[in-house]
Amino acid sequence: MRPLLLAALALSALHADTYPRQSGIDVQHYVFRVTLADDTDEIVGETTITVRAKDGVRELALDLAAPMVVSEVSAPFRRETDRVVVTLPASGVVTVKYRGKPAGGLKILNNKYGERCFFSANWPDLAHQWLPTVDHPYDKATGEFLVTAPARYQVVANGALEEEIDLGDGRRVTHWNQKVPIATWLYNIGVAQFAVRRFGRAAGVPLETWVYHQDREPGIATFEDAARRAVEFFSSHIGPFPYQKLAHVQAAGMGGGMEHASEIFYGERGVTGQPAYGLVAHESAHQWFGDSVTEKDWDDVWLSEGFATYFALLASEHYDGRDAFVAGLKRSREQVFATEKRMPGVAVVQDKPWKGIPNPIVYQKGGWSLHALRGQVGTTAFWAGIRRYYRQFRDQNASTDDFRRVMEEASGQKLGWFFEQWVYRAGHPVVEGGWSYDAAAKKVAIELTQVQAGDAYRLPLEVAVGGKVQRIEMTGKQQRFEIAADQAPGTVTLDPNTWVLMEATLREKNAGK
Repeated sequence: MRPLLLAALALSALHADTYPRQSGIDVQHYVFRVTLADDTDEIVGETTITVRAKDGVRELALDLAAPMVVSEVSAPFRRETDRVVVTLPASGVVTVKYRGKPAGGLKILNNKYGERCFFSANWPDLAHQWLPTVDHPYDKATGEFLVTAPARYQVVANGALEEEIDLGDGRRVTHWNQKVPIATWLYNIGVAQFAVRRFGRAAGVPLETWVYHQDREPGIATFEDAARRAVEFFSSHIGPFPYQKLAHVQAAGMGGGMEHASEIFYGERGVTGQPAYGLVAHESAHQWFGDSVTEKDWDDVWLSEGFATYFALLASEHYDGRDAFVAGLKRSREQVFATEKRMPGVAVVQDKPWKGIPNPIVYQKGGWSLHALRGQVGTTAFWAGIRRYYRQFRDQNASTDDFRRVMEEASGQKLGWFFEQWVYRAGHPVVEGGWSYDAAAKKVAIELTQVQAGDAYRLPLEVAVGGKVQRIEMTGKQQRFEIAADQAPGTVTLDPNTWVLMEATLREKNAGK
């Protein structure tokens, strides 16, 4: 999502995600039947849930918001505020019939042209406002949508289009089938008067645009080249695309983008006719990280948002060059610093309620943590680790600890210290120092001090002495380094290639005297 966490470590974060998981329950498949109408905002729903349960497990708790009135369940049940607790039959298959006006999750509204439309927005835990589900990313399942709506609308949803049936009464049933397991927040529908365009394939992936019929031409310009670039880059560098298609959908009632599996929604006013390279890359990256490889709980949401933020920058590096990439890193860095000043004490993974995490910490600092990891292990090992991580956890859930282990295997390095300081520690290093040249010894002396509160960071740093770049490693709050130089350099620069998330000031001693 475009904006507006290590159990194995000794100082691991406490879990802030307190969703009551159901041990022994694994939802395998959902069939969502939803009926929409123009003369009412009430929906009629029927959902069939197929469950695999361990021996001795007798109940299934489905999240379903109180405004949804349950009329029938295929097994004995009881209503508990925002839950429906069902006694599981031997078959493991349960059907729930219900109706009501959604208080969230599904938005029924007019778009910018005054035309009625329906767009769902389940992130992070709003699917249960209109669909009975286990509404948490830990339990992924395959699923289908059968949407009955007035025939003047087109319906887009997850997966592949199976069938469209005209009922002869002015209504049409549209059937979409998502054959790869995904989290409930990723199940979504868009219903509007769309111009639907299928524009071939990229890396074997069928590409589509679904935009308002008035915005067909700007929709082509906004999405098509950006979509091809993103899918081709991520497929070649990470691994095969995980889903049956990738649709880019203009949606009312939101801004930015939302990475629903195989169908990305974008705020309606973002269809400008100018290629949305950055936004499309961010949301497309989510198809691999967040959608396919999904965080085990919300404490680890950076595995989705930090990844998408950094991988959008990596796409920029690939297509637009290093300068554009570094410019994006620097903008991102300033967002992190500003947020940490405004809300100190927040780490990428931490023990505060996850919904209160400021976006730039999860997004931009999460992305910077990946960049620093690439700097630590090297670009070759970084990409090898990313590909291994995707292969191992594709269509599954992963934790920060899972990611750390994979990157250690790929790089041959122990990285516990790295994750502790960049992912689990709040704040960032602030380095101040000075340098001088000793002509007799032919050396540059550099004295550095970490002035941030708390312990020293371990900082592998590049130093540019004149035009020559060398590596040093700062491990204490104060350190002195000497670098051989045949003559006095004009400049000495810390981190000239922008690898470290820090504030740094380095001045020549006695300059101007």
